[in-house]
Amino acid sequence: ELANDLFYSWDHGVRNLFARIDPGLWQKVEHNPKLFLRRVAQERLDEAAQDRAFLAEYRQVLSSYDVYVESEPGPEVTEILDPERDLVAYFCAEFGFHESFPIYSGGLGILAGDHCKAASDLGLPFVAVGLLYQQGYFIQTIDAQGHQVARYKSHSSDELPISPVQVDGEPLKVTVPFPGRTVTARVWEARVGHIRLYLLDSNTGENTDEDQNLTLQLYGGDESTRISQEMLLGIGGTRVLEALGLTPTAWHINEGHAAFQILERCRQRMQEGLEFEAALEAVAASTLFTTHTPVPAGHDIFSRELVHHALGTYLEESGLDFEKVFGLGARDGGSSFNMTTLGLRGSRFHNG
Repeated sequence: ELANDLFYSWDHGVRNLFARIDPGLWQKVEHNPKLFLRRVAQERLDEAAQDRAFLAEYRQVLSSYDVYVESEPGPEVTEILDPERDLVAYFCAEFGFHESFPIYSGGLGILAGDHCKAASDLGLPFVAVGLLYQQGYFIQTIDAQGHQVARYKSHSSDELPISPVQVDGEPLKVTVPFPGRTVTARVWEARVGHIRLYLLDSNTGENTDEDQNLTLQLYGGDESTRISQEMLLGIGGTRVLEALGLTPTAWHINEGHAAFQILERCRQRMQEGLEFEAALEAVAASTLFTTHTPVPAGHDIFSRELVHHALGTYLEESGLDFEKVFGLGARDGGSSFNMTTLGLRGSRFHNG
């Protein structure tokens, strides 16, 4: 139970419990509790079970965890939000909880992870959405000549603190229309104390080898890979929440990577009978957009041709007009499309 809840990522007591059983193995598995339990020798567990000092710490940690999980949100939350009615959906391309869960690269991910930890501590009605990368981000080393070397390491799902999401006894999968094909993503859940993080994974048999690799690496591949990942995150992520019967009252887009959720939510509102402009206003009114990086490299900018190709099938099926959609992110006289611009124009609350 402790190894499958990212509560361990900010609770020293839980991590110390694993380290005490076998300090050497704890270092070897890079502080990964789930992998530790798969590899620890039975004799080590037997010794711990006879160690009174360890058992006292064990009971204390379990008691502390149970109190945390069973605690209710305080008046600073309940006076403003109704957990039965309100829900915040937080979308981000990366989440940095702990080195044992390598689906982040740097500051954006660390902030997103801390945001989730704080939401759990407060007891906010909150759900997070991201992508599950098989290799995550690379590990940097410096060779004898002083060159930076990027080393990628694949991670198996049974070594990570996640479990497959099921609906009516079947694994939950969502589909997103791509040019000439449909991409399927299965869905995983990570427990983060009081909240849940849902992660989309395209590494499933329904997809071609190329599409299976869409969620291989964070910030890997070319522009075509990047816009495909962002379609999966924004459009697919919105469809995950719909499939789970979750109806967020506030949508937080953390950086432009997830801004395509605006289009999917417009499509949903148009199915209810609204025109595009009215649907966009309804969507924007409940959307917060955060941007972090005030330099060109921090903003995804795609050519008109790439956007038309990547979104073409989706827009046709959705009844969305390309020129209107492109106008939401248009810059440089309409020759390119900026995801940050889409995020700003598709939301009414902004921060940096």
